[in-house]
Amino acid sequence: MYRALELAREAAAAGEIPVGAVIVKDGALIAKGRNRREETGNALAHAEIEAIHRACQRLGDWRLTDCTLYVTLEPCPMCTGAIINARIKEVVFGAYDLRAGCMDSLLNLCSYPFESRPQIKGGICEDDCRSLMTDFFEKVRREK
Repeated sequence: MYRALELAREAAAAGEIPVGAVIVKDGALIAKGRNRREETGNALAHAEIEAIHRACQRLGDWRLTDCTLYVTLEPCPMCTGAIINARIKEVVFGAYDLRAGCMDSLLNLCSYPFESRPQIKGGICEDDCRSLMTDFFEKVRREK
């Protein structure tokens, strides 16, 4: 989670919503990602999507069945769908997202009877992850 937090800080420094994600397999970091929507002008450029894309490239397979995704914010509907489709074994997230979180807060897409459903652990390093988001949005409001 600490590496995901570093990536979230990089995103914030680049003017992106501070979300970072890493994928681990057999104890080794195999992929990372951070939000890049503003940079790319692409609504799909979420940290989790970038990390999943890179993990699939690295492993040469779309199935990430033995992988754990660590992400600083509870995944949105799009990212939760990608996680389910990639068959990621476990998701560990930091801050709960009451507006768009789809692993517990707003709803839990993983509770539906899809073929693959990850194990979910939320609230890991929650204070650090939440304060990063809060600080970012306070800065954005001040600058407006």
